[in-house]
This record gives sequence, C-alpha cells and structure tokens, in this order.
Amino acid sequence: MNTLYYGDNLDIMREYVPDESVDLIYLDPPFNSKQAYNVIFRDKEGHYPPSQIEAFDDTWHWTDDNEELLVELTKSQYPPELIQMLHAFRSFLGNSDMMSYLVMMAIRLWEMHRVLKPTGSIYLHCDPTASHYLKILMDRIFGVKNFRNEITWKRTSSHSDSKRWGQVHDILLFFSKSKSFKWNRIYLPYDEKYLADFYRFKDKRGRYRLDHIIRSASMGPRPNLTYEYKGYTPEWGWRVVRGKLEALDKEDRIAWSKTRRPYLKRYLEEQKGKSINSVITDIPPLSKQSAEKLGYPTQKPETLLERIIKASSCEGDVVLDPFCGCGTTLAVAEKLGRKWVGIDITILAINLIEKRLRDNFPDVEYDVVGIPCDVPSAEKLASTREGKFLFEHWFVIALGGQPHKSSGGGDKGIDGFLYARDVKRQTHRIIISVKGGSYGPAAVRDLKGVVEREGAAAGLLLALNPPSTEAKGEAASAGRFSLPGVARTYPKVQILTVADYFDGLRPDLPDTSETLKKAPRIKREKGKDQELPLNGSD
Repeated sequence: MNTLYYGDNLDIMREYVPDESVDLIYLDPPFNSKQAYNVIFRDKEGHYPPSQIEAFDDTWHWTDDNEELLVELTKSQYPPELIQMLHAFRSFLGNSDMMSYLVMMAIRLWEMHRVLKPTGSIYLHCDPTASHYLKILMDRIFGVKNFRNEITWKRTSSHSDSKRWGQVHDILLFFSKSKSFKWNRIYLPYDEKYLADFYRFKDKRGRYRLDHIIRSASMGPRPNLTYEYKGYTPEWGWRVVRGKLEALDKEDRIAWSKTRRPYLKRYLEEQKGKSINSVITDIPPLSKQSAEKLGYPTQKPETLLERIIKASSCEGDVVLDPFCGCGTTLAVAEKLGRKWVGIDITILAINLIEKRLRDNFPDVEYDVVGIPCDVPSAEKLASTREGKFLFEHWFVIALGGQPHKSSGGGDKGIDGFLYARDVKRQTHRIIISVKGGSYGPAAVRDLKGVVEREGAAAGLLLALNPPSTEAKGEAASAGRFSLPGVARTYPKVQILTVADYFDGLRPDLPDTSETLKKAPRIKREKGKDQELPLNGSD
C-alpha cells in the first residue's frame, strides 16, 4: 500500500523501510539556505497573511545531536571511511552550520543506500550552497563509479545579484546503486529553430536532414568498411557494410552533393525526438498563476519529477521521497502507476499532501502513519510539550482551518481560523481555540471574549477531552448567529472533541471555504512505459 509517514525520516526508514525495497529515491532536502519557510494559507480575502505557521526552518547549528550522530557513525555497520571523511570535513569546517547539515545528511544517505535495490537510482536535489560537499558524501556512500550525472535545472529566468553572476539554477546529483540500473531513454520534441536549421530538405517521404554515411578521421580507418561504391571510395571507410549501403541507396535514402559526396537522409517522422541532457532549460519554475501551485515555498514542477520518474523507474516500482514537502513526488508517482512512500517531519506538510492527493485523485488509496487516527493516538501526540503545538496544528488543519501564529508574540487566544461565506460571497471569520488538556467554563468565556474582540462571527473550541456540564452551558449561553442573507441560525460558540471528530461529527457551521488551494484533478497514465533495460549508461 502507498504510505505517507509523519516523523523523522531517519527513524522512519530504520523502522519501516526494508533493505533493498525501493527502486527510485528522489529527495529535495533543506539546502542550508538559512531561511525559515512558511506553508502559505490564504486569509479571508484570499491573500497571503504575514503571520504564518512555520513549515520548516532551513537553518542549521552545531548541537549535541550532531556529536551523537558522529559517535553513532563509528559503529561497525558503517564503513570507517565515512566517519574519516566527516572528520576531514570537520577539520576545515569546524563545528559550523554547514558541518551540522552534512552530518545530518550523511547518516540519512547511508539509510537510503540500504533501502535502495541494486538496480535502483537516487536523485538528490540541492543548490550550489552544499552540492559539492554532498557530491563527495555520495561518492563515498554510493561509489564514485556509480555517479551518473550532475544535472543542472534552470529554475528561474532572472535573478538580480549585484556582485556575482545571477544565481538561476539548482543541482540534481544522480547516482545508481550499481552498474546494473534501470534506465528509460526519454525523448523531447525538437524546437522549431532546430527543425528549421537542420530539417531543410523534403521529398516524397517527408522532411529530412543530411547525416554522415562515411567515417571521419577521428573514428580511424576500418579496412573492412573501405570499398568503392558508385565511383566513391572514402579515405577512412563507410559507416555501414556494402549490403546495407546498397539497400539504403535503393530506398532513396542516400543523397549525393554537387561534389559527389554521399550523405544519409534522416527523416523527421522516423526520429523519436532529442534525448534529454544534463542541462534542463525547458521546465520553468512554478508561477503564482500555475494551476499546480499550492503555495508551498519550495514546491517543484510536476514536469521535473515526471521526467525523473519516467527515466529511472517503471510501472509498479516503489518511489521514495524522504523529504516529501507538499507531495509533488507522490502525486506524480501515483499518476504514472508507481507505488510510493513519502516521509515528512511536519504535520502541516502531511495534511497538505493528504488534501492534495484527494484533490488530484479522488479515489486514491494510501495509509498514513504517525498522524492521529483515533483518540489514543491524539492523546499521545498532545502529551508532550512539543506535541501540544503539533496537536493544535493537526486538529485545526484536519477541519480545513488555517493555523494561526501571532506576529506580535503569543497567540492572543487564537489558534486558528475558519472562514464562512454568506449569499453575497462575503467572508466571515470563525475563531478556533484548541485545548489539549483539561479546561472548564473559563476557557469558553475566554473564547467568547476573543470572538467579541475580533468581531468574528463565531467561536469553535477544539478539545482533546470532553467538556463539563458547566462548559457546555457556557457555550450555549453565547446564543446563536446567522450570516447576512442566510435564514438559518447556528450556535455562536461550539465545542468539538477529538472523539466527536473520529466519530464523523463536524461543527454546525455555514459552508466554510478552504484555506489551502485546491489541487487540480490528474488523470493517471498507465501502460505507457517503454521497456527499461539494465546497464543503461554502460
């Protein structure tokens, strides 16, 4: 079953992903960019408010955790050369942010090597900030001989850098696990300029270009291919045997120049297209207007992932993305008939991916591990100090709401918002407060005060534990509300528990609008793979 995991990918891979069970790995890890990124939720006007819950912080610092990882890498299951390399890095990087990042990546890349099949491949998406260090790590872990390509993706058309060349590209490091790896040759359409420049001739068979039929000096002589044909004997020989040359000439596939030099006719309709190369300039970044753009800050185009997945896997293969972000890899794998495993360390990303998959493929089937699926697992999530905030985020987003982070410090009694629309499509806020522990009527009174202070339409208290009779009475005393043009009234303040949620109950509210963009429907592609030979680049 396709599976989406919430948690640290190091722990998840160790616990759930068996040895040599994955055909293709694509990872787009943090780049050590020293930025904090936010998941973009739209506010009631459809704009992107500055106060956003942080999706992930791509800033690294040396901590005791890094020291512990270095000690772990000295254990017998890891090659001694790996820890030697990391110590060499440390000798000139010191306990720097970059060193912290490399230690984090090293142990995870080792786990990825373990789970990858002998015929599998891995693509690591990074930028020039750390690509050279990561290449050395992968040389050590996957083997120098298994390096296949450094791929350059032109991710933007312009970048204004005042004192250096404009930074417009990312790097993808492509390694296989062995020399026997899956490879499917991908062809792209020719561009119009190329066709105009080269396919300049035409006959009854169609457009064609002239190609060499005789050997060049750089190819060296071949005595067995050196023969006379129609009065022409090439110095270095022909590229085909006489019988093949005669057959081509009989089919009118040989053209003779005015100087009586022979050429082979290459017909456009018989060509598959141009092969993909290591510089990608035909896949633009996602614009704000793109239908697939979900607002996730580091989202990559589906076309880029489609090219990678088609080139290095086939239908039924398992694709792993251990830093799956907003789920582009998983959506494309689903589209192309691959099985998939996605891992992310933020609940926001997991919720976003689930919504995206349901939007893309309404009939999609998958498992989720690590996110609350019943009352006990919700209690477990809320039981720790860190889990308190994760529980809040999970519950708010599970109901289609927008988590809130106050720009002034403190939540001011607001953990999230829902937005309801009236008959004139005007938006009205519903304040959300989340309680992961005990609470009483005072918590309800506080919510009523926040609703009044904010001029909101209503308040919703999401709770782990059931309310007391007094808390229920306090909520009921808030009365009811209605929206302009809507005859029906709704409770002004409501309480919804985790048990209610898993029983299928939802707040009694007007229709609420999604705070996350709806992803477009995607049609699955099956049965379109070419045969994938092994030893693809050898």
